[in-house]
Amino acid sequence: MKICPRSPSALRLRRWIGVALVSLLSMTAQAQNAIEAVTSTARADVELVRIDFTHPLTALPTGFVVQEPARIALDFPGVTNAVGRSAIEFNLGNLRTANVVQAGERSRVVLNLKRATTYQAEIQGRSLLVSLQSGAGQPPRTSPGAGFAEGREREVTPLQDIDFRRGGDGAGRVLIAMGSSQLGVDVRRQGPALVVEFTRASLPEALRRRLDVSDFGTAVESVAAQQMGDRVRLTINSHGDWEQSAYQTDEQFVVEVRPRKTDPGKLTQGTGYTGEKLTLNFQNVEVRALLQVIADFTGFNVVTSDTVSGVLTLRLKDVPWDQALEVILQAKNLGLRKNGSVLWIAPRDEINAKEKIELEALATLENLAALRTQSFQLNYAKAATVVQSLTGAGSAGGGGGGGASATRLLSTRGSAMAEVRTNQLFVTDTPVRLAEVTELIRKLDVPVRQVLIEARIVEASDTFGKSLGVKLGGGASGKNSSFGTSPTGTSNAFTSYTSSNFVNLPAGDAGGTGSSAGAFSLSLFNSSFTRMLNLEISALEAEGKGRLVSSPRVVTADQTKALIEQGEEIPYQQATSSGATSISFRKAVLKLEVTPQITPEGNIILTLDVSKDTRGVSTSAGPAINTKHVQTEVLVENGGTVVIGGIFELTETNDESRVPVLGEVPYLGALFRSRERVVNKVEMLVFITPKMIARPNAAL
Repeated sequence: MKICPRSPSALRLRRWIGVALVSLLSMTAQAQNAIEAVTSTARADVELVRIDFTHPLTALPTGFVVQEPARIALDFPGVTNAVGRSAIEFNLGNLRTANVVQAGERSRVVLNLKRATTYQAEIQGRSLLVSLQSGAGQPPRTSPGAGFAEGREREVTPLQDIDFRRGGDGAGRVLIAMGSSQLGVDVRRQGPALVVEFTRASLPEALRRRLDVSDFGTAVESVAAQQMGDRVRLTINSHGDWEQSAYQTDEQFVVEVRPRKTDPGKLTQGTGYTGEKLTLNFQNVEVRALLQVIADFTGFNVVTSDTVSGVLTLRLKDVPWDQALEVILQAKNLGLRKNGSVLWIAPRDEINAKEKIELEALATLENLAALRTQSFQLNYAKAATVVQSLTGAGSAGGGGGGGASATRLLSTRGSAMAEVRTNQLFVTDTPVRLAEVTELIRKLDVPVRQVLIEARIVEASDTFGKSLGVKLGGGASGKNSSFGTSPTGTSNAFTSYTSSNFVNLPAGDAGGTGSSAGAFSLSLFNSSFTRMLNLEISALEAEGKGRLVSSPRVVTADQTKALIEQGEEIPYQQATSSGATSISFRKAVLKLEVTPQITPEGNIILTLDVSKDTRGVSTSAGPAINTKHVQTEVLVENGGTVVIGGIFELTETNDESRVPVLGEVPYLGALFRSRERVVNKVEMLVFITPKMIARPNAAL
């Protein structure tokens, strides 16, 4: 049968074929790439997560890191989920589970971790390899660029901006523009504050400020940023009961602090229950059946001991399943042990007895295990001190104090030896203990932070003195005729005056300056020049200002005492027990003795002993020592200055000398008295400025 190309049947056939082709092309486009499997393996000190696709990826996926709870999220646009399930259980090392979620044409793989860590991604054929570093305490870091992100030392990166926003649910959001996606971030909670540290980062002067955000109505009160060596520390002070989350997107790091919401449907308002909520309402139900209900709800494999028995009546509404399970176990005195996805439930006495047997077996195996010897090259710590820490034979400085049985880290068969010349450590013990020793040495053998302490001792003096005095006297004239008369008949004898002071109260040396007073004299004669009256007024005013600054400074390691002094040792004679004399010495020095302690917050506790001694007056027993001394303990912020002590002396004297009766006559009495006024002010202040040194070889 022949169909006409323009007939209605042909048109319908063409339309049907077009729709089929479009559907087929759409299905083909959707099936272009898909996640087939997510697996995990362990190699050396890393865990590898392999994500297999139907087609190779063209570029590394973008992702972000969440620190609490510890997660790594990877986004795959244009990729579907062909795994067949959304949750995958691993419990391998640091990796707990993985979730594969598809939303539209985008899939996301979320790796749930036990602790935050770094990851590196690499494309190998149709697979994506994600490497999780197993070292604890390393900051999370993303790898948006091609290839593995390198762990080499990076240059110090300045932060670009620190901002605060209020979220829609009342959460306080701190947004940090890091300037680089490779910065290491460490988030931890310290009391009522949340501390965020960025490693290998610097803080511009414009960002070194404290933001008061209490007016935003969130749980956050303030945000303060400060430079701590090669780290930038962000302190977020909050109030009330709160919880936090942190995540990173490219070069932006976001910290959210929100009030913890209480659920009135929870049996208790305690924290730590994260399971999905369920409702249980049973009357006289067997405990084993109740445990089976929770096993079906959670998907865990439950192994119940034969000794578990009894019935239970309970009514729980919208309670997290982990809280409900804990209530059931407590009601029947049961215990729980988790091994992967398997829960073993038995009476607590039975579990304790089994664990005791297992521990005894492990102890027996440890006593039978072969011993190995491993050498450690120490860079900063002293080998002899580490030996004391391992064997428990030293004091607190060697790794803790107390008896050897309480602090010994090696087994009973283990031993440690220090080679002082090369600073090497040789440890002989079981492989398990050697692994613990390796981890301990990794934490101990680190450079000690150093502190520069500068002291300024400022002594200022201000003296003022004023003195006013008078001399009052008189005399009579006489003639000497031993020279005869002149040829003209005129007598050539001369006239002489004899004068004496009946008031002698001149101005003194005001303030001990050694200066002479100024004087004004006046003589009065009678008409025949046979009598005279002398009046001399003297006055002195002296003023002096002085300042002496002493600035000792010293660099020392954290919690290590340092001493610096300058001055002289004064010899003096001292009698011995035999009756002879010997020469001894007394110090008259400027001394700074300090022990710094760097706190986790970046402040510095200083135990100080500052003194300035000088030579004093000479005595029959030797020279005296003038002492200025302060001893204290203070807490100072890094780079801050504090006044730890000061002495202020004020000496004021008013002296007056006068002739009795006459010196008390108003106005006229000023000719019969002398006055002197002296004011001396002496002040000493001691300033201390500690500063952590970012580089060990930083100069003073």
